[in-house]
Amino acid sequence: MNSTADGLKNTQGGLHCSKDALTDVFGWFLQVLLACLAFTCLIAKRFCEPRTERRSWLIWFYDTSKQGMGAMAIHLANVWLAGQYTGDPCTWYLINFLLDSSLGLLIIFIGIRLCQYLSRKKGWDAINFGEYGKPPSAHAWLAQCCLYVGLMAIVKVSITLFMQLDFWEGVKNFILSPINNPKVELAFVMLIIPFFINMLMFWVTDNFLMHKNKSRRRERRESVENSLLGRAKVKYRSIRKKSRKQDSESDILLSGDDELLDSESLPINRHVAT
Repeated sequence: MNSTADGLKNTQGGLHCSKDALTDVFGWFLQVLLACLAFTCLIAKRFCEPRTERRSWLIWFYDTSKQGMGAMAIHLANVWLAGQYTGDPCTWYLINFLLDSSLGLLIIFIGIRLCQYLSRKKGWDAINFGEYGKPPSAHAWLAQCCLYVGLMAIVKVSITLFMQLDFWEGVKNFILSPINNPKVELAFVMLIIPFFINMLMFWVTDNFLMHKNKSRRRERRESVENSLLGRAKVKYRSIRKKSRKQDSESDILLSGDDELLDSESLPINRHVAT
């Protein structure tokens, strides 16, 4: 009875989700389901890659595991931070998540490009994201994992400082105001909205992290161009052969007509001569 009264009081006061809503059984179920869907998205992305450029399962694991560790660290930090703010924890979690997926993605991109630049300039191959050596080295993967988790920490600190601005209190009051059911709100915050945004974010981030094999891509482009050129040559030769055949047939017909005209002109000449 008291819990029901507290729930009604929270709903009327604008506090839809309780403080432990993100970490109760239903909340953890949604989080595990979201993680499985995100992992499935990365598997599907691998099969969407061209066969000539498709990563091996080991390289794919090295690339995606970094993103998985970083995403888990950010997610757990958001769950913990959402309970530290006053008000509805679901709205605070959603605001943190949206900022991580926008401003955070920009910071990740800059950080990865900076590491790749330092790798080229200083010869630090271990921090070149997507490069693990031949054969692939677990030490390079571990170094890149630590770097990526460090980037996630920078993202989270930056977003947390940005969240201290006063106007976020107003954003919190209206961002989920149309939803009154705590379970529905939790489903939107922990599953529905993150699923679509994570699908896009994971796809883009995986492109940042994976190695771009420019030489293989160049060879593939050249092979395509050569095949197209070969087809054009075959087509041109067939057209030339066909035109020559038509010309020879025309010559035969013309020569036949000339012989016929010559044979008809002989009697006429004889008649004139007599």
